[in-house]
Amino acid sequence: MLVRLQTLEFERTAGQSRWLELIGPEPTRDWVSVMKAKDVMTPNVISIAPDASVLEALRLMLQHQISGLPVVDRNGDLVGIVTEGDFLRRTETGTERKRPRWLEFLVGAGTLARDYVRSHARRVNEVMTYDVETVSEEAQLGDIVNLMEKRRIKRVPVLRDGRLVGIVSRANLLRALASVAAEIGPGLESDEAIRDRVIAELERQSFGPGHLIDVVVRNGTVELWGTVVDPAQRDAARVAAETVPGVKAVKSHIVWVEPMSAMVFGDPDDETADATAAPPARQPQGSMSAR
Repeated sequence: MLVRLQTLEFERTAGQSRWLELIGPEPTRDWVSVMKAKDVMTPNVISIAPDASVLEALRLMLQHQISGLPVVDRNGDLVGIVTEGDFLRRTETGTERKRPRWLEFLVGAGTLARDYVRSHARRVNEVMTYDVETVSEEAQLGDIVNLMEKRRIKRVPVLRDGRLVGIVSRANLLRALASVAAEIGPGLESDEAIRDRVIAELERQSFGPGHLIDVVVRNGTVELWGTVVDPAQRDAARVAAETVPGVKAVKSHIVWVEPMSAMVFGDPDDETADATAAPPARQPQGSMSAR
């Protein structure tokens, strides 16, 4: 029932219809997991042949202002990828890897030979990365981000039936985020509905303690009161409230109690002179206090 109500809420305006279709009913939490590679990827990928020269690869990257090129053979199969990182250690710029003699002895002749090839080679297939991480068009953005973080890569080719059809880069993810953020309307939520959503968002998070944070909402402005044991929890609670549709502003009165010394620190952004760990005893008429 809750999901249905959220869906109806986001269907209010025509400007949010595409957002609902791509992202789902909970934009502040699940948009990365719901969107897929095909929704954000760059099609018509600029690629290069494995026997092309290193100079040709450099010119393509500079001309199109990109930092990586998929390497595709004559059959249209992806065989590797060459990136700006493959050109950092080059003899032309005097940046080839240099080691002390004793370290050269330890790393072995094989490693030294491979380093020499990468810094002196003239063909793309001699400097490119062969073991390429790829995804399908149906891959969710959450999985792609996990892959990028795990492998420490900046782009992932997208394949369909083994053929290259697109590429997802960090820039694509930024554009998707900007597009989604631009389509989120301010919302027409009541203070009670906003408060319920803020509380639900806090309780959903593992950083806690959501049950120790009191939420007061008046005219779309959220005030947070309570106590935490780490200042990062205070920042996370504020951000969680800011992501809820309909919220106009967030004021944090949350205090941080240092566990070892029991010293109490107020929020540096709190404009209240004597910020405490609890809200005022009497709530303004029309505001909603936590149970």
